[in-house]
This record gives sequence, C-alpha cells and structure tokens, in this order.
Amino acid sequence: MAFKAALWQKLWLLFAVIWVVVAALQVGTILAVAGDPDKAIQPAIYGVVVPAVAYFLAWVWNRLRK
Repeated sequence: MAFKAALWQKLWLLFAVIWVVVAALQVGTILAVAGDPDKAIQPAIYGVVVPAVAYFLAWVWNRLRK
C-alpha cells in the first residue's frame, strides 16, 4: 500500500529537511567555535519546533479549506 502525499506535505518535507540541516550546521558551528553548549540550545530547539509548527499550521489550513 503506497502512501500518496499531498503537494503541501511534499513541500513541507523539503522545507523541514533544509531547516533541520541549517539548524544542525548552526549548532555544530556554535559548539566548535564558541565552546559554550548553552548557546547552542536555542538553535537546536528552533530546529525541531519550527518544522513541527509549520506542519501543524499547514495541516489545519488544509482541513479548513476542505
């Protein structure tokens, strides 16, 4: 059984992958250069929360349009 994703889900997946990669690069750079792990917490949290919120908002928008 194949899952057929909607266009908004495909675009969200692309956005999420790019967002997480950039956030990981920021966290890695902060840890490598600054050496202070406390400064890397905020980008790590945003790296997970922003794609989740974007998916939720797109899902709600899609449900309201139907």
